[in-house]
Amino acid sequence: MLTWPPHADEGIVGILVAALVTSITGDMFVKRPHILKDPGRYLYMLYYIPMFIWECIKANIDVVYRVSCPEMPIRPGIVKVRTKLKSDTGLTFLANSITLTPGTMSVDIDPENGFLYIHWIYVRDKETEAATKHIVEVFEHILIKIFD
Repeated sequence: MLTWPPHADEGIVGILVAALVTSITGDMFVKRPHILKDPGRYLYMLYYIPMFIWECIKANIDVVYRVSCPEMPIRPGIVKVRTKLKSDTGLTFLANSITLTPGTMSVDIDPENGFLYIHWIYVRDKETEAATKHIVEVFEHILIKIFD
């Protein structure tokens, strides 16, 4: 029977069962399951979540301001950015983080060369290094510690 609010013991059992299933089947879905045992990665993830939320709030305000004020410029375009992430999971996480941030959307990933192609609502810089600094670096330095 479903009760609301859920009890703490249900949450604890859920976490334990999820950890057990992950430890048993982790190598079936993850290429490097040993990284799941590093508690430091989970601490960085706990740091990443509020930072990502903050970046989303800032981007939401920017997009709302651009939409509500016609004098604000919109210069859409696709830029190429470089990433240092090597793992598939890290690249996917970065691409999804960029896409979930309003005003940007991941279009393509070139994992062999370390490039992402991003649609940007207001292209500030067309050069790869400058665009990387604006879009990728805020997420990348933490995601490297989590996934690579």
